[in-house]
Amino acid sequence: MSKLTTNTAPAPLKARRPFYQDLTFQVVTGMVLGVLLGALAPDIGKQMKPLGDIFIRLIQMVVGLIIFCTVTHGIASVRDLGKVARIAIKAMMYFEVVTSIALVIGLVTINLLKPGVGMHIDPAMLHTGTTVARDGAAAVPTGAGEFLVNLVPNSALEAFAKGDILQILVFSVLFACGLASLGEKAEPVLHVVDTVQSALFWIIRLVMKIAPIAAFGAIAFTVAQFGLATLLPLGALILEFLFTCALFFALVLAPISAYAGFNLLKLMRYFREELVLVLGTSSSESVFPQLTAKLTKLGVNESVVGMVLPTAYSFNHDGTCLYFAAVAVFLAQATGTALGWEQQLGLLAILLLTSKGGAGVSGSAIAVLTLTLAATKTIPVNSIALILGIHRILSAMFVFTNIAGNCVATVVVGKWEKAVDHAKLKQELDTGYRPA
Repeated sequence: MSKLTTNTAPAPLKARRPFYQDLTFQVVTGMVLGVLLGALAPDIGKQMKPLGDIFIRLIQMVVGLIIFCTVTHGIASVRDLGKVARIAIKAMMYFEVVTSIALVIGLVTINLLKPGVGMHIDPAMLHTGTTVARDGAAAVPTGAGEFLVNLVPNSALEAFAKGDILQILVFSVLFACGLASLGEKAEPVLHVVDTVQSALFWIIRLVMKIAPIAAFGAIAFTVAQFGLATLLPLGALILEFLFTCALFFALVLAPISAYAGFNLLKLMRYFREELVLVLGTSSSESVFPQLTAKLTKLGVNESVVGMVLPTAYSFNHDGTCLYFAAVAVFLAQATGTALGWEQQLGLLAILLLTSKGGAGVSGSAIAVLTLTLAATKTIPVNSIALILGIHRILSAMFVFTNIAGNCVATVVVGKWEKAVDHAKLKQELDTGYRPA
């Protein structure tokens, strides 16, 4: 979770880089070259598979530690638990309800539209040496008792070694609460956690630089192995996800905004620069200082902004939940993995936990998705290679949704706390943002 800071005016936007330096352009270029190679020279295209596999391995290498650092810092950095408990409880209740609705919407739309059905991808062709349970495996351990027992690792190190995201989350929450109980004594440990988190995010950003190469290799192999017809479902997934995000805005965020006494479209206009920026960067981290300053200028009490917005960055990932639900089921459809409603409810339960491990850094969503699929013990983890080429496009959409959702959440919790100047809110939204 980002540090609680509400000072400074919005940072000036940097000069736009040449288009050929933009990661989205590079990924698309890699996809196009991969399609050409896979179609024209399939024997060579099949040999490009390790490029995508290496990318997935690099993500898996650090994601457990990222989740630990994010959850630990997010919870333990709240010093006076008694003083902020009321705001925290209200915020967490809001986050849990809205993200749950997002997951349900994501599951319903992907099941109705079925963009991955008919791809007939053989999971055996995607195998890279990682054993993933398949036929007959349940999305969660059989029985509630066994599921609860398996939430607790035999040792913390074992949870990280196995990459068991649910056990990592349990340990992270307990460790964070222990740190929070120590008060100021925990400050040195929190500083270390924050430093490690920054280093891990640096690794993720570095790994994302090879995303174009990974997309090239994954698409080249996919086209060479399964044919050009596999590209049509990927385009259908993009359209399905765009529709799902629009549906979430219309059915969830718009009514919530109306309840809180403001117009969603006006709020989005007020934050248009930040929303446009995250479309290009696919990283909500890049606009945190601007959001903090603008929400305060809107009339939301500074203490509420300082508490709710950083917490939302760790626990309120509306768009990411839509992404997790849609992509997980899409990959099951593409690989012919049997995923009935019982299994999907199990997947929903897992996603309710794993989505809290997401962070505002580009690439972290696919990292969490990797361990989520591993936790299901049903959907092949390596099937993620199928969506590497379009992840950047999907990422832009879900980060856009995350930012809008976090802004709405902050104002709503402020309303519940009677910590919003409604006259100022209306005036600012009517006139639009004006730099000081």
